Parts: sequence; structure tokens; C-alpha cells
Amino acid sequence: MPETELKELSAPINVDPEIEEMFRAGLHLGYSRTRRHPKMKPYIFGLRNNIEVFDLEKVREKLREAEEFLKQLASERGIILIVGSKPSAAPLVEKAGEELGMPYSVRRWPGGFLTNFASLKKRVEHLEDLKEKKSSGELAKYTKKEQLVLGDEIIRLERKFYGLTSLKKLPDVMLIIDPGEEKTATTEARKIGLKTVGIMNLDCDPGFVSYPIPANDSAHSSIKYVLDRLVAAYKSGAQIAPELAEKKESETKKEKDA
Repeated sequence: MPETELKELSAPINVDPEIEEMFRAGLHLGYSRTRRHPKMKPYIFGLRNNIEVFDLEKVREKLREAEEFLKQLASERGIILIVGSKPSAAPLVEKAGEELGMPYSVRRWPGGFLTNFASLKKRVEHLEDLKEKKSSGELAKYTKKEQLVLGDEIIRLERKFYGLTSLKKLPDVMLIIDPGEEKTATTEARKIGLKTVGIMNLDCDPGFVSYPIPANDSAHSSIKYVLDRLVAAYKSGAQIAPELAEKKESETKKEKDA
């Protein structure tokens, strides 16, 4: 069945505010049909000047699935690793990570960070040790040349592990802006069996992640809209985490007393 040729691309009429807000944020904007991954076809609404656009009803459905997943994860105190290095995504990813107190990667992915986590974690610990020694003045006992070498090492490691130093154990899920762009990170997550949530445009394979969100993954407004909703979902789940933990502790105590 041929795709619908859209003669006009304007805000939807007589639709609920949520769909209109998604439209205003540009979530519907895809790419030319030549760039579309075959598995993305079910999410296409139509075509406008050779640019395919998403069916926002279906986008909303997948977004809500991801929200529910993150809400449940948060209720269990799960850790999210947020990844997105594109210029339009990086500032938003960093903001989301800081807001949630979660690790994030906005620069080149440090290869093997997940698949060789034990070794790279030692490098992070080494960085933290060097920074502590620097702040305490302990590096003063070294020669000037040695101090310069150690200072350069701190700078290099800070660049490599920027946003990731708070990760003391493997995360429970990876949230990725454009899994195609962040292929190395996404592939590592898949290799270790990590659940993944991905905001992805038409050129990505939705089967590459556990919870795909088919949407414009390049525009600042679109990324911000989706990230804001996912952050809110996680916060919502985190609010009930203490209650669930208390309930679990109570049930465990009853089992022991029985």
C-alpha cells in the first residue's frame, strides 16, 4: 500500500493536546524515504516533499511504553546511563543526568566501558585517587616534571570518563539518543544483556534496542520533549521507591519470624 502523500504539513486539527505538543516539538519529522530502515515502515504516517513523517499516535504509544518501563525501574532504584554525543543532544543529556544524579556520556564513548567494566572502573578509581591527591597537596612531593605528567593524566582521564565517574557498578538500563550514532555504546549494552531505551529516527533499526521511541532524534526541541518526559517518568517512579523498599523489608521480616 503506497504511503500517504501529504500536501500540507500543519498542526493537527481536533486532536488532543498531547499529540499537538509532540507535533510542535517536531517529533514527527523523519528523513527521505531512501534513508528509512525497512523495520521503521509501520511507524510512518506519510510523505511530504520526499520527507517521511512519523505517525504520532504510534510514537506516543512507544513513548508511553518507555515511560512505564523507566517508572518501574526507578521504583526499584535502578540506575540509568544516558548516552548522546550529538551537538543537539549532548547539553540535554548532561542536564538530564545531573537532574537525576545519573551517569551520562556526551563525548566519544570509551570503548569497552561496559564489556570491560572491571578494568575501566580501575582507571576511573585511579583518576579519583589522583584528583584527591592533587586537592590535598600530596602531589607536591613529586618533581615538577612528575607533577606535569600526572596533571596531564588527570586531564586526559577526565575527558575520557566525563560524566561517567559516578558509575560504581554496571547500570540497569542505557538510554540512548540515536542508537545509530552511538552504535559502539549500544552494541556493548546488547552484549552484556543490558536493557536499552532509544530515541531513534527512520534510519535506525527499532529492533536494535529494547524500548524504541521512533521520533526525530536530531532536533533540539524533539530530543528535549522526549527526555523531559522520560526524566519525569523516572522521578515519578523514584517517589514510591522508599515505600516499596519498606514494604519489602516488612515482608522479609515476617518471613523470618514465621
